[in-house]
Amino acid sequence: MKYLFILGRNIELSLAEIKAFFRKNDIEFKQLGLINNGLLIETKENLPKNIIDKLGGVVSMGEVLASGKAKEISNELDKRTIYLGENNKLNYIVFNFNGVDLEDISFYLKQKFKKESLKATEKRLTGNIRLQEGVFVPNVASRNIDEQYFLFENNFGRIIEKSNYEKIEERDMKKPVRRNELSISPRLAKIMINLSEIKENETLLDPFCGIGVILEEALIQGIKVIGIDKDRGAIENAKKNLKWFEFNSENYKLMKDDSSKIKISKVEGIATEPELGELQKGMPTKEKAMEITRNFERLMVNVLKNLKANIQGNIVFTAPLIFTGKERVSCNFKDMSLKAGLRIVLEPINEFRSDSIIGRSIVVMKK
Repeated sequence: MKYLFILGRNIELSLAEIKAFFRKNDIEFKQLGLINNGLLIETKENLPKNIIDKLGGVVSMGEVLASGKAKEISNELDKRTIYLGENNKLNYIVFNFNGVDLEDISFYLKQKFKKESLKATEKRLTGNIRLQEGVFVPNVASRNIDEQYFLFENNFGRIIEKSNYEKIEERDMKKPVRRNELSISPRLAKIMINLSEIKENETLLDPFCGIGVILEEALIQGIKVIGIDKDRGAIENAKKNLKWFEFNSENYKLMKDDSSKIKISKVEGIATEPELGELQKGMPTKEKAMEITRNFERLMVNVLKNLKANIQGNIVFTAPLIFTGKERVSCNFKDMSLKAGLRIVLEPINEFRSDSIIGRSIVVMKK
């Protein structure tokens, strides 16, 4: 089977997440192509349903229905019902990733829907999203779209799963405690959990758990968690949030403690966002940025040295990436790994907004 993944704004991070997700679920795949934010892959078996809910860096997923030139695709689609809705009025769009014979395919779709007595209208993609590297790519703007199709070179298919960002944002907004400035998003939490490659029923440790965003997303996926934080208020608020989600209390443990000193039992891996440094009211100097990153390095090395003996798998963490107006200053991860006695298994991937001072570098280490 061939599948298309429409990736989020950080292509490098989305690719790393998908590869880690497939590895931990023992799914063999082959990458066939990457065009803008479209990734085409091939698998030996059908992918399980609803995997989009477990991925943070994927906007939507589609399956290829036919391949070849326009005539070959048309002949194959003649054998299929490609609109599965019940309403005879249909608005649809076609994502174009260097599509071969796009105009011919577009004309064919109009004729096919007409023969099926559907009042079908092809809409244009009027919205855009800006990828992290600054490139704008088309995105669906209208909400009145019934079906989404795609043409990736000579592969035509239908979008079968879409990430429900509105639902995710709604549950994030409704939980008892939120910290806009200090917490990561559920989207990034999912990505980090997948990079950890921790499986269902295994245990994830977050040594800087804050109010529990990473813990929440892990528990939703059936992963057990341990959260540690020095801030008593953060731990109390994490308890409120986990209770609000109605998670089974047997699947999580929260502790107010110092992760550079605490003794823990064995866990499968770590996913965490430590404090990235004080909030900046203005553009910091390079010297200030280096001071923040050096302080972070010292803290994280102490924590990693303390915990590593009981971590069986991947250690995923974010680190400050600070914009000084001329450059972005990050940590010396090679030096950190040597001091902590770890090896880097995924080189740092930067995650930032063009208008932000403090961004993140995301790195994966292991014993």
